[in-house]
Amino acid sequence: MSRTDAPSEQRAGAEVFEEYVLDIRVVEHRDADGSVRYEFEAPQHEGLAFSDPDTATLYADVYFDVNGFEEAGTGERGIPPAIIQAGRDTLVAYFLTQPDVDVHWAASFYGERPEKIERYAARVRKRAEAIRTGIRERGLD
Repeated sequence: MSRTDAPSEQRAGAEVFEEYVLDIRVVEHRDADGSVRYEFEAPQHEGLAFSDPDTATLYADVYFDVNGFEEAGTGERGIPPAIIQAGRDTLVAYFLTQPDVDVHWAASFYGERPEKIERYAARVRKRAEAIRTGIRERGLD
Protein backbone atom coordinates (compact mmCIF):
# COMPACT_ATOMS: atom_id res chain seq x y z
CA MET A 1 0.00 0.00 0.00
CA SER A 2 1.31 3.43 -0.82
CA ARG A 3 0.04 6.98 -1.03
CA THR A 4 -0.87 8.35 -4.44
CA ASP A 5 0.21 11.80 -5.51
CA ALA A 6 -2.17 12.86 -8.29
CA PRO A 7 -5.59 11.80 -9.54
CA SER A 8 -5.11 8.74 -11.73
CA GLU A 9 -6.94 10.17 -14.72
CA GLN A 10 -4.05 12.62 -15.06
CA ARG A 11 -1.46 9.86 -15.44
CA ALA A 12 -0.75 7.62 -18.40
CA GLY A 13 -1.56 3.92 -18.09
CA ALA A 14 -4.55 4.42 -15.80
CA GLU A 15 -7.83 2.59 -16.32
CA VAL A 16 -10.85 2.36 -14.02
CA PHE A 17 -10.93 -1.13 -12.49
CA GLU A 18 -14.07 -0.68 -10.33
CA GLU A 19 -16.41 2.31 -10.32
CA TYR A 20 -18.60 2.91 -7.29
CA VAL A 21 -21.21 5.49 -6.38
CA LEU A 22 -20.29 8.94 -5.01
CA ASP A 23 -17.20 9.35 -7.23
CA ILE A 24 -15.37 6.52 -5.50
CA ARG A 25 -13.35 4.08 -7.56
CA VAL A 26 -10.41 1.74 -7.83
CA VAL A 27 -8.12 2.50 -10.75
CA GLU A 28 -5.63 0.10 -12.31
CA HIS A 29 -2.39 1.87 -13.09
CA ARG A 30 0.35 0.32 -15.21
CA ASP A 31 3.76 1.85 -14.60
CA ALA A 32 6.45 2.21 -17.24
CA ASP A 33 8.36 -0.71 -15.71
CA GLY A 34 5.36 -3.01 -16.25
CA SER A 35 4.26 -3.15 -12.64
CA VAL A 36 0.58 -2.75 -11.82
CA ARG A 37 -1.00 -1.07 -8.83
CA TYR A 38 -4.61 -0.48 -7.86
CA GLU A 39 -5.39 2.94 -6.51
CA PHE A 40 -8.35 3.72 -4.27
CA GLU A 41 -9.76 7.17 -4.96
CA ALA A 42 -12.50 9.08 -3.14
CA PRO A 43 -13.31 12.75 -2.63
CA GLN A 44 -11.56 14.18 0.44
CA HIS A 45 -9.33 11.10 0.69
CA GLU A 46 -5.64 11.30 -0.08
CA GLY A 47 -5.75 8.03 -2.03
CA LEU A 48 -3.86 4.79 -1.58
CA ALA A 49 -2.30 2.28 -3.94
CA PHE A 50 -2.36 -1.49 -3.48
CA SER A 51 -0.52 -4.28 -5.26
CA ASP A 52 -3.62 -6.36 -5.95
CA PRO A 53 -7.25 -5.63 -6.85
CA ASP A 54 -8.82 -7.72 -4.06
CA THR A 55 -7.11 -5.65 -1.39
CA ALA A 56 -8.03 -2.39 -3.11
CA THR A 57 -11.70 -3.36 -3.42
CA LEU A 58 -11.78 -4.60 0.20
CA TYR A 59 -10.44 -1.19 1.24
CA ALA A 60 -13.26 0.42 -0.76
CA ASP A 61 -15.76 -1.85 1.00
CA VAL A 62 -14.40 -0.84 4.42
CA TYR A 63 -14.67 2.79 3.31
CA PHE A 64 -18.36 2.35 2.48
CA ASP A 65 -19.01 0.26 5.59
CA VAL A 66 -17.99 3.14 7.87
CA ASN A 67 -19.41 5.93 5.71
CA GLY A 68 -15.93 7.11 4.75
CA PHE A 69 -12.82 7.87 6.75
CA GLU A 70 -9.56 9.75 6.38
CA GLU A 71 -6.23 8.19 7.23
CA ALA A 72 -4.27 11.43 7.06
CA GLY A 73 -3.02 12.31 10.50
CA THR A 74 -3.38 8.84 12.01
CA GLY A 75 0.38 8.27 11.90
CA GLU A 76 2.39 5.34 10.60
CA ARG A 77 0.62 2.70 12.67
CA GLY A 78 -2.58 4.52 13.56
CA ILE A 79 -6.05 3.33 12.72
CA PRO A 80 -8.78 5.83 11.85
CA PRO A 81 -11.27 6.15 14.73
CA ALA A 82 -14.22 5.34 12.43
CA ILE A 83 -12.67 1.91 11.81
CA ILE A 84 -12.14 1.14 15.47
CA GLN A 85 -15.69 2.17 16.38
CA ALA A 86 -17.25 0.07 13.62
CA GLY A 87 -16.66 -3.32 15.24
CA ARG A 88 -14.48 -6.36 14.95
CA ASP A 89 -15.40 -7.45 11.43
CA THR A 90 -14.66 -4.00 9.99
CA LEU A 91 -11.41 -3.76 11.93
CA VAL A 92 -10.35 -7.19 10.68
CA ALA A 93 -11.20 -6.23 7.09
CA TYR A 94 -9.18 -3.03 7.48
CA PHE A 95 -6.22 -5.00 8.84
CA LEU A 96 -6.42 -7.23 5.76
CA THR A 97 -5.76 -4.16 3.58
CA GLN A 98 -2.51 -3.35 5.37
CA PRO A 99 0.94 -4.34 4.08
CA ASP A 100 2.16 -7.76 5.22
CA VAL A 101 -1.19 -8.71 6.77
CA ASP A 102 -3.04 -11.71 5.42
CA VAL A 103 -5.81 -13.99 6.62
CA HIS A 104 -3.37 -16.18 8.56
CA TRP A 105 -1.77 -13.23 10.36
CA ALA A 106 -5.19 -11.84 11.31
CA ALA A 107 -6.35 -15.29 12.44
CA SER A 108 -3.30 -15.63 14.66
CA PHE A 109 -3.69 -12.10 16.02
CA TYR A 110 -7.34 -12.67 16.95
CA GLY A 111 -6.98 -16.30 17.99
CA GLU A 112 -9.47 -17.37 15.34
CA ARG A 113 -9.47 -19.77 12.42
CA PRO A 114 -8.73 -18.31 8.97
CA GLU A 115 -12.26 -19.22 7.88
CA LYS A 116 -13.71 -16.89 10.52
CA ILE A 117 -11.47 -14.06 9.36
CA GLU A 118 -12.73 -14.61 5.80
CA ARG A 119 -16.33 -14.48 7.10
CA TYR A 120 -15.60 -11.15 8.80
CA ALA A 121 -14.34 -9.71 5.50
CA ALA A 122 -17.31 -11.19 3.62
CA ARG A 123 -19.72 -9.46 6.03
CA VAL A 124 -18.07 -6.11 5.37
CA ARG A 125 -18.23 -6.67 1.62
CA LYS A 126 -21.92 -7.59 1.87
CA ARG A 127 -22.78 -4.52 3.96
CA ALA A 128 -20.83 -2.26 1.61
CA GLU A 129 -22.73 -3.60 -1.39
CA ALA A 130 -26.04 -3.06 0.42
CA ILE A 131 -25.02 0.53 1.17
CA ARG A 132 -24.08 1.17 -2.47
CA THR A 133 -27.36 -0.41 -3.64
CA GLY A 134 -29.30 1.83 -1.26
CA ILE A 135 -27.50 4.91 -2.58
CA ARG A 136 -28.31 3.95 -6.16
CA GLU A 137 -31.97 3.20 -5.34
CA ARG A 138 -32.36 6.62 -3.73
CA GLY A 139 -30.74 8.28 -6.74
CA LEU A 140 -27.97 9.75 -4.62
CA ASP A 141 -25.14 8.53 -6.79
